[in-house]
Amino acid sequence: MPRHFPPASLRRDNRVSSAATSANTASPAGDAAHRHHLPRNNDPQRDLLSRHQRMKNHLIAVVGEYVGTTLFLWFAFAGTQACATTGGGAANNPSQIVLTSLAFGFSLLVTVWAFYRISGGLFNPAVTLGLVITKNLPWFRGLLLLPAQLLGGMTAAGLVKCMFPGALVVSTTLGNGTTPAQGVFIEMFLTSLLVFTILMLAAEKHYATFMAPVGIGLALFVAMMAGLPFTGSSLNPARSFGPAVAIPYFPGYHYIYWFGPIMGALMASGYYHFVKYFKYEEANPGQDAVSPEEMQREKSRDEEMG
Repeated sequence: MPRHFPPASLRRDNRVSSAATSANTASPAGDAAHRHHLPRNNDPQRDLLSRHQRMKNHLIAVVGEYVGTTLFLWFAFAGTQACATTGGGAANNPSQIVLTSLAFGFSLLVTVWAFYRISGGLFNPAVTLGLVITKNLPWFRGLLLLPAQLLGGMTAAGLVKCMFPGALVVSTTLGNGTTPAQGVFIEMFLTSLLVFTILMLAAEKHYATFMAPVGIGLALFVAMMAGLPFTGSSLNPARSFGPAVAIPYFPGYHYIYWFGPIMGALMASGYYHFVKYFKYEEANPGQDAVSPEEMQREKSRDEEMG
């Protein structure tokens, strides 16, 4: 009996259908396992370039932090020296307190605004610690920025000592009967204001983030006004360490200018974690709205949610 074969077109369609069925019924787990065992990057040259790019970025940030810290503290120290020429000190009368605070506050405002796109404009080991703890800065980058900040403080103090006549009067010392214990807590509270301001205005992104340097400079100004007659208002280990090396003079209570700012950074970071955990933006909605309509929508949604 003769055998009957299907037409060629039908055989071809059956092969295509069978191949498609096989592809569709393949095990997803097997595909996932196959993809899992594939190397992420088969190009060693590309991986080498990415490492070079990361190191280049770290280097740019470190150099920028060194230059920025030097400029910030140089202008702040120079302003303090200018204030001291009128009365032999930087905090002997109300006008000297105001002028010294303005020198530090406006110097920080300008330099942060200029350098925040390069290195973040931190200029302060306590601020760096706060950003690392809150995971707004990688810990490796923080470790690289720390020596750059300390070196910038030493450079600024050394340059001011060489350039300006008279004794260097920018060192931080206790005054008006302040004890070391009191100095620790004063520095802690002053630093907590600065660090929390940076976290909420710069680390938290919103439509007014570009204006964060203004708030940061004003925070330092307010803190300087409050603590200058008592501790010298350091808020910054690099700010105290630089003049101590340049003079050189390390008082027995120099540790308060490290311990106090570190405790302030920890306190500010803890409260920042608290408000982030409980979603602070839901407590007062509409504050980041850029138009009245958007603000009304935010408030209406909050009312609907009770």
